[in-house]
Amino acid sequence: MKAWEDALAGQTGDSLKKFEQAQKLAVASGFEYMGSSQVAELPIQELLARVEAIEAGAANTNVMADAVLGGVERPKIKVSEALEMYWDLTKLDIQNKNSDQVRCWKNPRKKAVNNFILVCGDKPIDEITQDDMYDFRDWWEVRVLDEGLTGQTANKDFIHFRKVLKTVNAKKRLQITLPNEKISLPESDPKERPPFSDAWIKTRLLAPGALDGLNDQARAIFKIMMNTGLRLIEIASLTPEEICLDDAKEGGISYVQILPIGRELKSRRAKRRVPLLGVSLEAMRAFPEGFSRYRNRSASLSVTLNKYLRENDLKETPDHVVYSLRHRFEDRMLKANMDERIRRDLMGHSLKREKYGKGADLEDIVKVMLPYVIE
Repeated sequence: MKAWEDALAGQTGDSLKKFEQAQKLAVASGFEYMGSSQVAELPIQELLARVEAIEAGAANTNVMADAVLGGVERPKIKVSEALEMYWDLTKLDIQNKNSDQVRCWKNPRKKAVNNFILVCGDKPIDEITQDDMYDFRDWWEVRVLDEGLTGQTANKDFIHFRKVLKTVNAKKRLQITLPNEKISLPESDPKERPPFSDAWIKTRLLAPGALDGLNDQARAIFKIMMNTGLRLIEIASLTPEEICLDDAKEGGISYVQILPIGRELKSRRAKRRVPLLGVSLEAMRAFPEGFSRYRNRSASLSVTLNKYLRENDLKETPDHVVYSLRHRFEDRMLKANMDERIRRDLMGHSLKREKYGKGADLEDIVKVMLPYVIE
């Protein structure tokens, strides 16, 4: 206990550290740390117990009094400072993510905090009021109406911002009463992206020279998506261990297996094996070690591909995007009358019932898919 007393006595400049030391000393003395106003409202017996602890031979009675009677003020932590604390407090959440995934995870949280600061200022988090949250909502309402943004986008900002505050408040034991009244905006149905037609894929996307303006890795990834329906991040993150070409154990079938190697998968169901066929197999053969250029830069890959489609008149309609290839792959499986379990396994989607057994063999999947493969 003396260590906590000495540490608290030595804290002069850093209000957060002093507050934390007071909390630890209070707990070591058998009490929950409370602010002075809370202590004043305690039943007389509990208050006397705290006073007696101060007088029970403590080396530094002033320090002990600060700890058990709430003499250390809660630190003033600005919103921007709370965000920096949040990164340290959520290391467990990102322990299995690679650098690209961590960046994608951090960005919306940074955006939410920066947007709040833009509207309400970088104020201490214990001074944030419900009116501030209303102002934040009103600012988003204007953007949704004027800029064509969605309620979903605004609500994600609200969720991320509140999560930052709640996490810092809880893990630093600040005991702040945060505004919690609902401020979400109405959400519309998400825009469905149409699939590319097979005719468009064959006559436009795979026309001679159509993709020559792409760098070789982006072009290969685009083609791999055509017959696998894999997510861009899954293809970009492939390691040599996940790329299985002409596997003798599988009767010479080539496939990729999506594994949590150096990254976190989207879900438990994302771990799977997908055969490589047609133009996708040809593209994968050129990169048996994977795609070093995009391994931790899947977001830039998406920007590159969508920009190329747009600038080279390769969008079947204005609503088509790169992921329209993934949607077409799913439609192709439906056309092949493929079992729902197999379809969901290949797409990495959850099954809406209990999963039994290991699923279909690669050989059986290939037989069903072959008539619909893009060559």
